[in-house]
Amino acid sequence: MNYFPRIRFGQWRWVAIATLPLFFPTAASAQYAPHDSFRELESKYIFGFAVGSDIGAEGEREIESETNFAFQKRTGSNGALEQVVELEYNPTDSFQIEPGARGVSTWIGGVVGLDDRHGADFGGLSSAFRYLLIGRGPGAPVGLQIAVEPEWSRVNDAGKLTTAFGAETSIIADTELVPNRLFAAFNATYTPEIAREFGTPDWQGASTLGLKTALTYRITPNVALGGELEYFRAFDGAGFNRLAGDVLFAGPTCFILFTNKLFLSAAFSTQIAGHAAGDANLLDLTNFTRNKARLKFIWEF
Repeated sequence: MNYFPRIRFGQWRWVAIATLPLFFPTAASAQYAPHDSFRELESKYIFGFAVGSDIGAEGEREIESETNFAFQKRTGSNGALEQVVELEYNPTDSFQIEPGARGVSTWIGGVVGLDDRHGADFGGLSSAFRYLLIGRGPGAPVGLQIAVEPEWSRVNDAGKLTTAFGAETSIIADTELVPNRLFAAFNATYTPEIAREFGTPDWQGASTLGLKTALTYRITPNVALGGELEYFRAFDGAGFNRLAGDVLFAGPTCFILFTNKLFLSAAFSTQIAGHAAGDANLLDLTNFTRNKARLKFIWEF
């Protein structure tokens, strides 16, 4: 007894068409393939200590919470935690402003050249003004931005009350090495500063020149991992008067997109080379700490 239904020749044609996707899924279902899930990202936050050139669209508003942690000197215990909250707004497609306020917590114990100190205080005010010179996109593989970030600080790296004014000026460039997957960034920074400790009349100048390069790769549509190199030269005087030391930092970065409006950026760097002027020891632990970390939460509304 035949338990299988008899199928005429003409019916085999429809069976073949119906089962074609099982044997040739790419060819048969190409027209029904889902859109690429690796949609375009705003590059400003996808690195770590380095910054991307994208600033967002006109009218976009964001709240950014940034936590910076610097720690470890050559002797004793040393750490500084800085919390910054900024409101970012784009009056136009090419201009962004970021007023912000910061708090500082410092703990120092047994560090040669620094007084023991533990405490937290209001750290000061800052702002950033970003202008997009070239928007990355079709016909423009490299994005280019200039930024100026003036800052008033009232607590220095030693945890002492101070009055300090500085302004970091940056040239920011980035590109997509693989569209929507592999990104690279380059930042050049110059930061002059004048400061005086509370109760003293004399102002002291300092300046820092920095170069940053970064790569990040999206391993999933919502997660990107990468690495950065940062080179800094510290000078006494606001105009590169005398070299105080130089340092090379390296470390990993991570970017997580929780939703289209909420994302996280994290980075850690440690000194891998450096030298302070007049110090025979390896690494510059006079002008910089051994390690630093950054965590950002960004909420767009």
